[in-house]
Amino acid sequence: MKVLVIWRLLTVGGVNAGWRNRAIYFKQQGIFPEFLYTTDHGGRHIMDGVAPVYLTKDENKIVSIIRNGHYDAIIVVDTADAYRWLEKAEFSGPVIVEARTPEINKLIPHIKDFRSIRPATIVVPSLYQKRLVSILTENIPIEVIHNGIDTSFFRPIGGTDIDHNTPPNVAGDKKVIGWIGRIDRRKNWKLLLRIADLIKKERNDIQFWVIGGAQSVQREKFAAQRIEKHLEDMVRWFPVIPYQEMPYMYAKIRETGGCTLATTRGESFGNTFIEAMACGVPVVAPKVTSLPELVVHRKTGRLFREGHTHEAIKHIYQIIDMGQVKYEKMSHAAISQVRKRFAMECIAPRYIELLRTLVGEVKHP
Repeated sequence: MKVLVIWRLLTVGGVNAGWRNRAIYFKQQGIFPEFLYTTDHGGRHIMDGVAPVYLTKDENKIVSIIRNGHYDAIIVVDTADAYRWLEKAEFSGPVIVEARTPEINKLIPHIKDFRSIRPATIVVPSLYQKRLVSILTENIPIEVIHNGIDTSFFRPIGGTDIDHNTPPNVAGDKKVIGWIGRIDRRKNWKLLLRIADLIKKERNDIQFWVIGGAQSVQREKFAAQRIEKHLEDMVRWFPVIPYQEMPYMYAKIRETGGCTLATTRGESFGNTFIEAMACGVPVVAPKVTSLPELVVHRKTGRLFREGHTHEAIKHIYQIIDMGQVKYEKMSHAAISQVRKRFAMECIAPRYIELLRTLVGEVKHP
């Protein structure tokens, strides 16, 4: 079976990370995905060696790819223009829509006008996202299929497997708090700097690693405010870390007894959370949108009330100061949670079953 995944943005974010992992598993089961993007935001490397990638804004080329690709099914991820392209290409196979945008006003354009295309189903990655989509659509089935990860890749790494000679290096006896993702309004980097600024006044044994954001829209504002608040030493910024290196980043964080911190205003899922937990790193995150579905409070991490800066700091301290025995217990609980609920072999078969059912219905009406 051959499928095409259409999405506007080629990023290093959760949508592409999830599809990268899914594509690897799909190919083992005889389903071969290809990917069509219109804009590269620094994510090209994430698909290297995984699947064919088309990158173009030329509508004629896009229509030609769809028409000549002989795809058994097409999956559209938050891309309203795709329905026009499918019409022009006269695609008659099943179309699955993935609704990934967690902000209702930004999601509306992508699932309110399907033109003449009738989606077979809408796939969402969380119960939160299902509730959101159900407000905007009717008479279209909605399937919850979580993102899954390869737990043989995202796994606890320790001892001699960690290369301490390659950056970033841990400074002294610092506890490392990782913050991973785009630097934009929704990820709420301003709250991160607020938290770091307050912690700096209280302790000198904590360092933040901001990972990603090289092509983010607010990167220059972030860089300026980091200097303005004199946080360059405390908040280290690594704009580009190859996706393949992330398990080693998490390993270094775990080795210090640290955690990851999210300050996001909302997520439809949140790949970095399960990546961190799969590597044994507890997560501190706001109790919003889908995050309570991923992080078990007090067991695999801590959840704070949105906007409560001091509560977030308290939870960070509780994790990094809990002692090695309790930390290892939380670390192993996080690993177990991901392996049981979000390992690709637990998640992907449901998507494969859906594809085979829909394609089979078209080929054998």
